[in-house]
Amino acid sequence: MARSLSSALVRLAAAAALIFALTPAQAAGPQPEGAVDMAKVLEAGPLPELSLGDPKAGVTMVEYGSLTCPHCAAFDLGVFPALKTDYIDTGKVHFIFREFSRNPLDVAAFVLARCEGDDKTLATINLLFAQQEKWAFVNDPLEGLIMALRPTGMSHEQAMACLRDQSKADAMTKILKRAVDVVHVQGTPTFVIEGKVYDGELSKDDLDAILKPLVK
Repeated sequence: MARSLSSALVRLAAAAALIFALTPAQAAGPQPEGAVDMAKVLEAGPLPELSLGDPKAGVTMVEYGSLTCPHCAAFDLGVFPALKTDYIDTGKVHFIFREFSRNPLDVAAFVLARCEGDDKTLATINLLFAQQEKWAFVNDPLEGLIMALRPTGMSHEQAMACLRDQSKADAMTKILKRAVDVVHVQGTPTFVIEGKVYDGELSKDDLDAILKPLVK
């Protein structure tokens, strides 16, 4: 029994030492998956940029998101408000959202959001993230999507007319292609912060670890 207890204590001590050794690296924040030329990332696209904050802010952050992505919705609803309060509204970060259409439903949702007007698109995207379960994962997603947009005042007829605007759908394809070719985006959400690429959902603590050393 004594030998068994001693072995257990040794294993416990080893595990504790491993956790302690890992703690500094974790505290340093997430590591980027790669790097990219920020000037190329920020080249003008086929549609007006969806951005918040001061374009002259010291730190530029780009999010590539999908409206049918649950992780993107979780970030938008759970993390983004604190990012906006602490960094965007205070002039420390210029935030840009880029549409990354993983499927035809994403294309339809982004086109409809753009039809609300470029100045209202981000608010519409937020609304669709909040209603995601009611339209993205139902038997008739297109009807669910149009219903989700009712609070904006868009009628069924207006929505269908918007979806016939092939130019906006073509723009979504171009935005997607540039994301893949320039940033090598493979999934959503993907973030580019000052030329560093981060894959997957980031927490507020992650963002603090990345942004605090960069902001003035």
